[in-house]
Amino acid sequence: MTSQEDNVKLGGSELKVSRLGIGAWAWGDNSYWNDFGWNDVMTKAAKAAFNASVDRGITFIDTAEVYGSSLALGAINSETLLGRFIKERKAQDPGVEVEVATKFAALPWRFGRESVITALKDSLSRLGLASVDLYQLHWSKLSSLIYPFSGYIDGLGDAVEQGLVKAVGVSNYNEKRLREAYEQLKKRGIPLASNQVNYSLIYRLPEENGVKAACDELGITLIAYSPIAQGVLTGKYTPENPPTGPRGRIYTPEFLAKVELLKSLNKSVTRFTLFLKHSFNMQLRPLLNRIREIGQSYNKTPTQVALNWLIAQENVVPIPGAKNAEQAIEFGGALGWRISNEEIKELRSLASEIKPVVGFPAEKL
Repeated sequence: MTSQEDNVKLGGSELKVSRLGIGAWAWGDNSYWNDFGWNDVMTKAAKAAFNASVDRGITFIDTAEVYGSSLALGAINSETLLGRFIKERKAQDPGVEVEVATKFAALPWRFGRESVITALKDSLSRLGLASVDLYQLHWSKLSSLIYPFSGYIDGLGDAVEQGLVKAVGVSNYNEKRLREAYEQLKKRGIPLASNQVNYSLIYRLPEENGVKAACDELGITLIAYSPIAQGVLTGKYTPENPPTGPRGRIYTPEFLAKVELLKSLNKSVTRFTLFLKHSFNMQLRPLLNRIREIGQSYNKTPTQVALNWLIAQENVVPIPGAKNAEQAIEFGGALGWRISNEEIKELRSLASEIKPVVGFPAEKL
C-alpha cells in the first residue's frame, strides 16, 4: 500500500491523486499495441491490472473516449471497461476511491464549447459515473485545425461550473498554448490542473521546449505518458527482440541516418530494429546497465527505477500502461522510496547521449 506521501494535489486544484497513475490506453485497443481484436482473456487481464493497482494505492486511472477499438466510442472501449471495473470493485469494497481522468477529442463534427459538455456526458455514460475527477483536452494541434481551441477551453470551464468535473487539464500542449489555456481559465477562477505529455528518460522534449519549466512555474502538474518509453526502459528489448506493431515506427529517419552499414539488411526490418542495432551498445546499453545497477542497490527493477526517476522530480505524475496484474504490481514498486539527486543527474547525463526520438506519431501533426 502507498502512504500519504504517495498522494499529491493535481496542480492548483483541490483534487488529490496517487503520485503514480495507470494509463488505460491499451484497454480495448486492437491496433497500436499489436493486439488485433479484444477478447475475454484480455478483459480479465485488464481487470486484474486495475485491481492490483488499487490494492497498492494506485487509484489514479487515465483513459479517453478514443482509447479502445477503432475510434472507440463503441460498446467495448477503455472508458466502458474502466467503468465496469470500478462498479464491480465498489460492489465488493464500497469505500474504495478511484480518481478517473478522461479526455475530449476534437473530432471533425465537434464545434463550440457545447460539444465539450456533450462529449463529457457521453463519457460519463460509458463510465457509469455522475462526474469525473479530471477532464482533459486531447491533442491541441488537432483541435485547433477544427475549431479555435479557446472555445474548447471555455467548455472545460463550463464543465467545472456545472459540477461535472473536479479539475481540468490539457494533453500535448506546447508552452505557448499551455500558457494561453492557463490564463483563459484563470479569468474564471479555475486552475489548469495538468498537461499530459510524452515524457521519459529517453524522451525529454518537455524539458527542452519549455513545457516542463512552464508547468513548474504555473503550478501545473505534468502527467507523463509513455514513462518507460513504451517498454524500452525495462531492458527487455534488444536488437534481436524488438517490440512489434506500430511502436516500431516511432523513430525518425534522422535517427537512422548514421546506419549506413545496415543498408544491406532486409528492407522489411523496422526503423525501431535498425535504431536498436545501431545504438544498443553505444547509447542504450550504458544507460540500461546503470539503471539496472541502481535498481540492484535499492532491490528494485529497471522499470521501477525509470518510474522513480520521474516521481522524484515532484511535479510529475507518471502513468505507465498496465495490461495485466504483473505489470501493475511491478509499477507499484516505484512508490515509497526515492533515488538520490546524484542518481537523477547521472541518469539524465547518460540519457543525453542517446539521440532524441519522437514519441507517438501523431505528435508530428
